[in-house]
Amino acid sequence: MSKNSDRQYDKLPKSVIPTHYNLYLKPNLLTCTFEGKVTVTLKVNSPTDQVKFHSIELELSDVELRTGDGKLLSIQLSSCNYNESITLDVLGGLNVGLCTLSVKFKGVLDDNLRGFYQARYVSVDGEERVCAITQFEASKAHRCFPCWDEPAFKATFDITVCCPEDRVALSNMPISSEVADKLGSKEVRFATSPIMSTYLVAVVVGEFDFIEQLTPRGVKVRVYTPVQKKEQGQFALDTAIKVLPFFEDFFQIPFPLPKMDLIAVPSLSFGAMENWGLITYRESCLLADPKVSSVKKKQYIAIIVAHEIAHQWFGNLVTMEWWEHLWLNEGYATFMEFLSVAKLFPDYKIWNQFISLVYSPAMKMDALKTSHSVEVPVNHPLHVDEIFDDISYNKGASLIRMLHAYIGDNDFEKGMNMYLNKFKFRNASTDDLWSVLEEASHKPISSIMPNWTKLPGYPVVFVERTQDGNKCRLLLRQFKFCASGSEADSKPETWVVPMEYMVQTTQGNTIGRFELASQEDTLTIDGLNKQNWVKLNPSQNGFYRVQYSSEMLENLMPAISNLSLPPIDRLGILDDLFALVQGGYCRTDKILELLQSMTKEDSCMVWSTMSSVMMKLKKLLEYASDTIQSSFMTFGRKLLTDIKQKISWDPKNDEGHEDKLLRSVILDLLGEFEDETTIFEAEKRLKAHIGGSVEIAPDVRAVVYSIGVKNANEDLYKSVINMYHSASLQEERERIVYALASMKDQVLISKLMNFALSKHVRKENSLNVLSAISQTLSGREQVWNYTKRCWEEVLEGYAGTFALPHFISGVFSHAASSEMASNLEEFSKNHSVLGMERTIDQAIEKMRVNASWLERDMQLIKSLLENKNKNSSSP
Repeated sequence: MSKNSDRQYDKLPKSVIPTHYNLYLKPNLLTCTFEGKVTVTLKVNSPTDQVKFHSIELELSDVELRTGDGKLLSIQLSSCNYNESITLDVLGGLNVGLCTLSVKFKGVLDDNLRGFYQARYVSVDGEERVCAITQFEASKAHRCFPCWDEPAFKATFDITVCCPEDRVALSNMPISSEVADKLGSKEVRFATSPIMSTYLVAVVVGEFDFIEQLTPRGVKVRVYTPVQKKEQGQFALDTAIKVLPFFEDFFQIPFPLPKMDLIAVPSLSFGAMENWGLITYRESCLLADPKVSSVKKKQYIAIIVAHEIAHQWFGNLVTMEWWEHLWLNEGYATFMEFLSVAKLFPDYKIWNQFISLVYSPAMKMDALKTSHSVEVPVNHPLHVDEIFDDISYNKGASLIRMLHAYIGDNDFEKGMNMYLNKFKFRNASTDDLWSVLEEASHKPISSIMPNWTKLPGYPVVFVERTQDGNKCRLLLRQFKFCASGSEADSKPETWVVPMEYMVQTTQGNTIGRFELASQEDTLTIDGLNKQNWVKLNPSQNGFYRVQYSSEMLENLMPAISNLSLPPIDRLGILDDLFALVQGGYCRTDKILELLQSMTKEDSCMVWSTMSSVMMKLKKLLEYASDTIQSSFMTFGRKLLTDIKQKISWDPKNDEGHEDKLLRSVILDLLGEFEDETTIFEAEKRLKAHIGGSVEIAPDVRAVVYSIGVKNANEDLYKSVINMYHSASLQEERERIVYALASMKDQVLISKLMNFALSKHVRKENSLNVLSAISQTLSGREQVWNYTKRCWEEVLEGYAGTFALPHFISGVFSHAASSEMASNLEEFSKNHSVLGMERTIDQAIEKMRVNASWLERDMQLIKSLLENKNKNSSSP
């Protein structure tokens, strides 16, 4: 087979397209290899002398191309590594009609978490065994079998798997037949699938138990677990059995498959993957033990189960045309996970957490000059892994939430039904969605939304107030918000901003609406005296930041302090102001003053954002003097004084879901700010737990572990590692090993790094442990030195997976060092980083933004902290 020279990536031509695959796979779980055969029915749309498809890292043989009547055609093969493609030059050419391609192939079940790969696990009898798993998103199916591996090439699939008789074989569809031979193997045939994209094809071969239940419409839902762990799948099954009918009712489209399997596999690059009818999950994202799992973990399982089931419509039934529209899959699924969980688990009050979990992370990333648009050009499938990020998921979901508020519940639901019905079993683009929603709502969606998805970034609205009797006038000016401050673009962008505002009146808080469609406009509000506050963007529905004049912010402060402003709006003001401080739009004293006014705060969601702000400042000041760091630690402990008195270590009988979440947030903060009584109590509880005399409540285990090991010695480290080995629940193992990253002893941290990279830690978690270690200045240096030293090894093990871009982002995001930024920049120039260019550029920008902020305000912070600490300790 000859090699063509590498060239720019080209999408496959549509002159020849697949309509049906007959796929046979035979994994060998002992040699960790596989072989198979694929026969593809092709439709020739226009005369051509070439057939192109994808294949990489497969040994191909017996490649045959036949006409519709069975005539064997003469072909020559060539390949292109850059395109990961095979070209068949057809002597004599092909005419319009049908033809058939058949190929035999062999491959390796490696452990790189992509394509058809191996995952090792320990069986119930203590033997190490191998599970074979597919992970095909994005564009990884052709590592398993030759195919047209682009989302627009949809086809039906008949899949047959040959595997050991004592293993479970699963695919997208139910089993249609199962035949065993006399040699201990069996052939499992699955029913024909609906038309779908290759990245949604799935096969799993391993040892599993399952529990099942039927939905009211008769869809069989199963949760597959490791052997003898069926009870750990019950919560996920209970969730799925509610979520699936909810979406059927909401979309008014029945789930089109006869079964839905959710399976916990030993290793997975993503937290979960929405393969149609066979959703794969990491164990810690699906399994829960009532005695060990926290409410936070159960909430996460509910969210991720809802997210993947939402994909069965958004992504699977209607699929993006190309990866630049990935947000149609991920943004919608993220929004729908919140919508469904809010309805089905009302005690979670999940919309209250949307801002801290989704909205705020999206705004932070989208403020970078190195951000990307929601509709992002994708020039090579290798770059897709980079955009499984806070823009595609979280900005996408935030824009849908803004749109939902703008057009209303009824028109939104109507539009979703129209969109899914119009494009079911087909591909769609963002413009298709806007067109349908405009038809449903009779609002100008197609003119409002493109700037929000085609441009990176978002506006900050500067607002100033003047008063004329009981008439309030607001001067509104919008500019693109930049994390690096007032680096205004030479050509300012303008968004059509659907704005809402809330005012304080004697009749209570009232909400009005306004569209800011130009760079500057005036809003007049009648019946408002100058003592009444005005809050823009109530509930943070709009994807923009607000900078109030000093007088307007001062007017809002009492409502923040006395908690009369709703929690989500207190949170919004804090989140906006902190971003403005980081960017240099205003000084750091503003955020410190706001934090001081919030000591009576009692909301979990607000404290989550306060925690984020306090921890960001703490990490920033690691690059300042010891004196400044010490002053800030004192400041933090004083902020926590009031809430500390209200928080108990043990659960109370009458507490709600948010109370349980708040406990861990506050205790974690107290540990981070080295509150002596908190550290003492955590160490005492951890030692008692290790000794077997005390069982730590699930909701505080992570906090007790992470605080309790801060001052660990060698003996305690060994005891905690033994806890890790004896834990049977993956959730417990993960919180133990992540907690160890908070140890102060650098010798023990080095041991933990070696442990994280050993066979004892699942591969998809190894880089996460290193990211956790890098959350301190000294840990960051250790991880960076390891990364430089072992880059080729890291690249070989994780290139082309979701894990590597997130590792790079996690390690460098909190550094405030121009020197480290330059080092990373130089490193990327001299090493292979294909598929991570944007991630590295973003990391470099974040470090420089942090360094500029510290340089700009360090002396101010120092004097402020000294004064505040001195004044608060005065009689």
